[in-house]
Amino acid sequence: MIVVAGEALIDLVPSQQPSPDGPLPALLPRRGGGPYNTAVALGRLGAPTAFCSRVSTDTFGASLLRGLRDGGVDTSLVQRGPEPTTLAVADISPDGSAGYGFYVEGTADRLFTLPPALPEAVRALSLGTCSLVLEPGAGAYEALLRREARRGVFTALDPNIRPGLIPDPDAYRARFRSWLPDLALLKLSEEDALWLAGTGVGQPRADRATVLAAAREWLAAGPAAIVLTHGGDGLTVVTRGGGELAVPGERVTVVDTIGAGDTVNAALLHRLDVHGALSYAAVGALTDGDWEDILRFAARAAAVTCSRAGAEPPYATELTA
Repeated sequence: MIVVAGEALIDLVPSQQPSPDGPLPALLPRRGGGPYNTAVALGRLGAPTAFCSRVSTDTFGASLLRGLRDGGVDTSLVQRGPEPTTLAVADISPDGSAGYGFYVEGTADRLFTLPPALPEAVRALSLGTCSLVLEPGAGAYEALLRREARRGVFTALDPNIRPGLIPDPDAYRARFRSWLPDLALLKLSEEDALWLAGTGVGQPRADRATVLAAAREWLAAGPAAIVLTHGGDGLTVVTRGGGELAVPGERVTVVDTIGAGDTVNAALLHRLDVHGALSYAAVGALTDGDWEDILRFAARAAAVTCSRAGAEPPYATELTA
């Protein structure tokens, strides 16, 4: 079983592109949150998956749990609370990319507490996004990461940086570096890597060199592999053993990019499992051919998500045609 731990929230997505001279578009509620989307995507791919979080007892919370169950995700590790559900207001650019404004004060997911030891059947733990930023829950998720890593569970992290939620960037960067010894797999976007490296976005080629240099520095601190996403340009993996492989993105008409990175998280974990590589040592033994298969599968899955509105990851049958 793969456990995904982190926030579940409601995205409020504009029903259409706003017009400067027209009325504001209606905001449509969609189930979301990086870890939540990752869990649903894993369930749709057929991977035995459980979600570990704290979810409100309000109407939105009930809908979030229903979405997990509909996707075949085990909810027995979900804590409940009367506080409201976190809201994320999406701003969709003409190219389909999404920015967010968050309403997080006093919400249920922030009050997550460290659960007892996870079931023995758990082989992998995935974390990321807001849940590792917002206290007091962030400390509990961090403790979960460290505890499970030290008992041999395969651990994966997608920081999925939301700068507006991080009051002290340097403190967060230091905290991020402290997680590296407890990670087997780090996945992050090129933009997030630049932010974590403490550099701005400049020329693409210079950015790519900066990202790869930062990735190699982070590899030396712990992870067996780092997967970098480049939007529509594909993915790159760099490994602790010195390997590097890139694959192009899948061409698709983009509706929006909501949930694309989360779909990549799920696809990577699922395909690593197919290759029998949900362990630190097994990741280190993967060949270039193995990684090409894994990355192409992730690119294909993300393209399907981008082809439709909101975080709607593909089912396994959509990727086998």
